[in-house]
Amino acid sequence: MQRPAYLHASYRYGFWWLALVALGLLALGLGLRDPWPADEPRFALNSLEMLKTGHFWLPHRGGELYPDKPPIFMWATAASIAITGSVRLGFLLPSLIAALGTLALVTDLTNRLYGRRIALLSGIALLSTVQFALQAKTAQIDMLVTLWITLGAYGLMRHALLGPARGWWYLGCAAMGLGIITKGVGFLPLLMLPAWALLAWRGKATPLRLKELGLGLALILGVAALWVVPMALITTFGDEPGMAAYRDNILFKQTGKRLATAWHHVKPWHYYIVSVLPWAWLPLVLGLPWVVPSWWHRLRRLDARVLLPLSGTLLVVVFFSLSPGKRGVYMLPTSPLLVLAMAPLLPGLLCKRGLHWLATGLLALLGAIFLVAGVLGAAGLPALTELAAKYDVTPWVWWMLLGVAAAGLLVWLRPRRGMLGLAAWLAVFWALWSTFGYQQLDQTRSPRDMMQRVVQITGPSAWLAQPDFDEEFLLQAQQPSVHFGFHTDQDAQFLRAFDWLTQAPGERWMLIPQRKEDQIACADLSQVNDLGLQNNEHWWLIPGTAFASCQGDASAAPLFVAPTTVADAATAGYQPATQQDQDGVTATPEDSGK
Repeated sequence: MQRPAYLHASYRYGFWWLALVALGLLALGLGLRDPWPADEPRFALNSLEMLKTGHFWLPHRGGELYPDKPPIFMWATAASIAITGSVRLGFLLPSLIAALGTLALVTDLTNRLYGRRIALLSGIALLSTVQFALQAKTAQIDMLVTLWITLGAYGLMRHALLGPARGWWYLGCAAMGLGIITKGVGFLPLLMLPAWALLAWRGKATPLRLKELGLGLALILGVAALWVVPMALITTFGDEPGMAAYRDNILFKQTGKRLATAWHHVKPWHYYIVSVLPWAWLPLVLGLPWVVPSWWHRLRRLDARVLLPLSGTLLVVVFFSLSPGKRGVYMLPTSPLLVLAMAPLLPGLLCKRGLHWLATGLLALLGAIFLVAGVLGAAGLPALTELAAKYDVTPWVWWMLLGVAAAGLLVWLRPRRGMLGLAAWLAVFWALWSTFGYQQLDQTRSPRDMMQRVVQITGPSAWLAQPDFDEEFLLQAQQPSVHFGFHTDQDAQFLRAFDWLTQAPGERWMLIPQRKEDQIACADLSQVNDLGLQNNEHWWLIPGTAFASCQGDASAAPLFVAPTTVADAATAGYQPATQQDQDGVTATPEDSGK
């Protein structure tokens, strides 16, 4: 079959165009939304507290030690907020930079292994991968840890495939150490060691000497120890309540116990294969019917350039599948490795008529779904209007635009260029998601407007109790707030809240979801202020005077005063960005609602 003409384009400036497209696509939408649950408000709150309190070594959440993750990502977020002067701009920057760094590592390595054309195709393939683009636009730890894992794999493969290059091996080991103190699993590139040993034994790769292995492992542990050792000393000899529990949680519960005996997100062993990878690896997954036979032939002749990243990809999937606790985002580090394993096959794949027809069929299906849903929603179909009411959005125009875009690409590019059409449609999807989608969903996923209504009712100097709180409400609070321990038993939290409210009932209020009505059966519910629906919950605001008949207990749970919020950050100079900021005009805290 004749090679498509668009593959013959000059690659001289291809990397610069790829970098510009990646920056434009992934950075689009910065400053247009607040941190969204589940994880983003928590890390933004951690970072703001670091900036205000100066407690950088041990992260805090609402004045309470936060023991679930090491602080590397929070440090990066705090630095981004401080540099940009904006919570909205800063909280997404670490993921953006990590995604661009990962993309650069993959294209550089494939360029060295296969040449410029395959490197450019590999970069486009990674940028088009659904989970990669999604996490680049999400302020979670996983994109940053993927950067460290990819750098670790890069250093390993530079030594194994293009070596000897001991310096790159040691740099990769240092990156793995950073990955461990980012999210514990930075060591994943070491899963390629068995394949490396086999290839070196057969003379297909640079041998890893025992001394180099020992120094590399020592470097991994040494970099991790830069935070772990001071943390252990501080928590062992410090006098802040909960420090010993913090140390034990971060060292044991959040590492080995979380993987071996997970207590949440429990899924069957096949969860990733059946429920995650089919969408996370799109559109790469479409090429597997042609890639797998080619992989087999290359593996039979021990092609080290394919065997190393492919073994890493498969073993990462197996590693996380063995744990009962599973989240789809754990598969993110496999995307760069998968692209590296598929890289030499990409030009041939783009010549496969069947692959283009498969991509065309998927594009037609996605376009039809969005177009029909948009038309029926605009026409008032009850099921869809109920869905829109639940989330307080009217996305029909957006859905119709995606459907029309798919139809237009199908007509313009035809089935012979189905993969190009699918990649272009994904770019349209992310562009609309990062603009229209952000604006539509922000008021639903961020409680900013509701917390403004709260302060209008209570007054700015009134104190607000948030038992059984979610971080987004503490982050967006516009007034002094307290809580009673994130992991504290709920009954104990409410007993302490009753005691605190009745000490100054005219100046203190409680914010609570309606579903907790049984917990406040002693309260006078005639005084409830109904705030309506927010973040899929119905919310009540209740004055302290409504709890006069409630029996509290001052010793039931500790009281934590939230030391900072987005509103505090604005007064400190970290102003939330608005659309005006994109035009060079900085909004005031009053204008932005923070």
